[in-house]
Amino acid sequence: MLNLPTKRGQAQRAENEIRIRAAKDRLLCGDIPPRGKCDVKPLASEAAVDRTAFYGTRPYSDLRVEFGRRLNAMREAGGIPDPREAQVARLKAGNTRLRERFAQSERTINELIDFRSQPLAQLAAQHEEIVRLREAAAGTSTVSRLPAPRTTVIGTGS
Repeated sequence: MLNLPTKRGQAQRAENEIRIRAAKDRLLCGDIPPRGKCDVKPLASEAAVDRTAFYGTRPYSDLRVEFGRRLNAMREAGGIPDPREAQVARLKAGNTRLRERFAQSERTINELIDFRSQPLAQLAAQHEEIVRLREAAAGTSTVSRLPAPRTTVIGTGS
């Protein structure tokens, strides 16, 4: 005896397909239930259909394949319907920007440290040269020292 679908069974399947297609469109437009994802589980839940009906040779496996194909096409086009995936992508981009800013800050700090150390090294070298010249001048008799400047006060000074 053949197990042919009854009119009631055909009507119920058609009604389920309508609900599944409506739920699929809602999910792909970004209307995802809280704490849900954009996959078969919320699709089955939103359409009030058993999730196992989407796998293997079950009646709605073709709708699952179509859902997956449209979801992949949207992801490739850059439209991510899953808000959690969009948040992860946004956070990864922000993390990349922060890492670039941090690296630039480190480069700037290193440049400033180098910049600061150059004048200090020049001052130290000049000081050593002055000390050397003073010692050389003190040891020779041909160099005469100039008298100290006189300080005279003109006026009352008060």
